[in-house]
Formats: sequence, C-alpha cells, structure tokens
Amino acid sequence: MIHVIMGLKGSGKTKKMIDSINDALVHASGDVVCIEYGKKLTYDINYRVRLVDSKEYGICNSDMLKGFLSGLHAGNFDITNVYIDNLYKTIGSDRANGEAFVAWCAEFAATNDMNVTITISDDPEAASEAVKQYL
Repeated sequence: MIHVIMGLKGSGKTKKMIDSINDALVHASGDVVCIEYGKKLTYDINYRVRLVDSKEYGICNSDMLKGFLSGLHAGNFDITNVYIDNLYKTIGSDRANGEAFVAWCAEFAATNDMNVTITISDDPEAASEAVKQYL
C-alpha cells in the first residue's frame, strides 16, 4: 500500500507523517524506516524508527532512491513501513519524474508487502490522476 501526503509548504505534511510513524510503531508487525532530506526529524521520531538522511548517501535522483529502497528491503525483509519525507528535495522537483517514482513505489510496495508513505511539497490540485489515487 502507498499513501501520498501532498500539500504546499507549511500545510502540516511532516506532522501528519510523524503521527503516522508513531501509529505504525504501535501497530506494525515489522520494522519502520524513515528517509528524510537533512537531519531535521532526529528529535521528533522515536528511537525505534530507522532514520536515514538521504543526503548522507548522496541520493539525488529517483533511480538512486529506487536502488536505495531496494537495497534496504534486500537487507531486511522485516521492513513493513517506509516513510519518505519531502520527495522533491531528495530526487528533484520534476513533477513527471516524481509521479513515475510514486507509481514505481506503489508496485514495489505491493510486491514486497510494504506500506510506503511519501510527503510531497506541491499543490494537490496540480497532481495527476495517477498520484491523486494515493492521496
């Protein structure tokens, strides 16, 4: 399953994601991973969540993020929930590329029985129908 939290800057996307992470810690049967851009969530996320700074790994486009997610899963089949904060800061702000990544994530999550939540800083009204189905 995939869920996209989309909104303009300051609309509360990260707060919603943090609430979802805390809920996942209570209900998830496996490990929870959060990929962020920069180290801003360190004190907001429970220590049991594997917090990963995408900048530390040089992730700068969607292919690198796909490989990183695939590697995370290959190294730990117990990951049930993945959170990606601020997708466009990590892979660039090309909307078509972001939509293609969301579609890939939906397939990856379904194949590997994972829940993926992604925050995107953009106007939800501008999203394509392919992305709107995950809002």
